[in-house]
Amino acid sequence: MDRLSLIGLFLALASLVGGSILKGAGLASLWSPAAFVIVIVGTLASILLHTSPAVFKHAFKIVSWIIRPPSTDRSDLIRQIVEWSNIARRQGLLGLETQVEAQDDPFLRKGLQLLVDGVEPETIRHMLEIELSSQESRDLAASKVFEGMGIYAPTLGIIGAVLGLIAVMKNLADPSKLGHGIAAAFTATIYGIASANLLFLPVSAKLKSVIHHNSRDREMIIEGLISIAQGENPRNIETNLSGFLH
Repeated sequence: MDRLSLIGLFLALASLVGGSILKGAGLASLWSPAAFVIVIVGTLASILLHTSPAVFKHAFKIVSWIIRPPSTDRSDLIRQIVEWSNIARRQGLLGLETQVEAQDDPFLRKGLQLLVDGVEPETIRHMLEIELSSQESRDLAASKVFEGMGIYAPTLGIIGAVLGLIAVMKNLADPSKLGHGIAAAFTATIYGIASANLLFLPVSAKLKSVIHHNSRDREMIIEGLISIAQGENPRNIETNLSGFLH
């Protein structure tokens, strides 16, 4: 679990609510159904037009990674690869056949299966790099959904503020409504800027970081499997892969 993300989400909410209270505006000033419809619903509408259904669905599938990233213990993974290398040296590559189905990670399972099938090392590298590139591109496209929402939300906040000011201008004859009307108009701006900078853009950045980390894990797996296929010494494999720890 990524505790920093949880703390960040809590502090984001606290800064908005606490700031409103300390400024004397109160909690009620943060709620505006009209601003919600214009900014939040409008942002959702924009991003639906912006992305394909598959990318949109995948984006909300991986958003949980900001709290529970699919992290891998690289030290354990290195030890596992070295153990496979020892098995291959003693029993041959077919000795790894029992290890294939034991793997939960489809990428690792596919790589081991290619190894057991006796595929040439360069062919294994080529196939796994295509798989890596495809998955990385898919995940990055999904992370950009939230980046797009972070771009649209502030602009829609301005639109909400302008619409609110138009309503205020229609009530110039009644000064008692001006203050409340202007405050309500700027609530939309708060929704737009706050949602973009406290939620959408940080979520996108965190997802990109997790995706990069996952890609590095897979690069390490590729190097380890290729080393086994080439019959390298287990000690040399461990030494080479240790560079991924830093």
